[in-house]
Amino acid sequence: MEEREYKTTYQALNQRRCIFEKAISSRSCNCTQAARFCLADREGVACKSEADNRTCIDLLDSLRRNARFSLHVTHADGPLPHAKEIRVQTGGLLGLQKLLHPETIGHDKVVDICRLSREALARYGTLEALPYKQIVQAIVNFRGRAKRARPVK
Repeated sequence: MEEREYKTTYQALNQRRCIFEKAISSRSCNCTQAARFCLADREGVACKSEADNRTCIDLLDSLRRNARFSLHVTHADGPLPHAKEIRVQTGGLLGLQKLLHPETIGHDKVVDICRLSREALARYGTLEALPYKQIVQAIVNFRGRAKRARPVK
């Protein structure tokens, strides 16, 4: 399937894309509002809830903005390069989980992004009130899976 055709079909099929799709696809996060689907040989993630999707979009925008300096990027008004985006998504959610549930320190998976974002709003009132200094530390310290060694020819 040509890439342009794939993207057009993807957008038609997935009208409410999960903003944390990279973190969910990497199997380090999950969400009760996520609906996985397959298109061609790829997997996509849609969101079942419009309101929760909006909250997640705002949360990810805040994570990007607050981690911008630590990630050495000048602007973060959209998706970052893949590795940095994974760090922001997964590291940010793990940091938020650690903040709200200290008993999860050392865990490398987020069980439910939706519940986590709702709990954060209930505790702090707004996304702007979150203690981003602690969350950004988790983003900076997050390491994705190790690169595979390429076979020597």
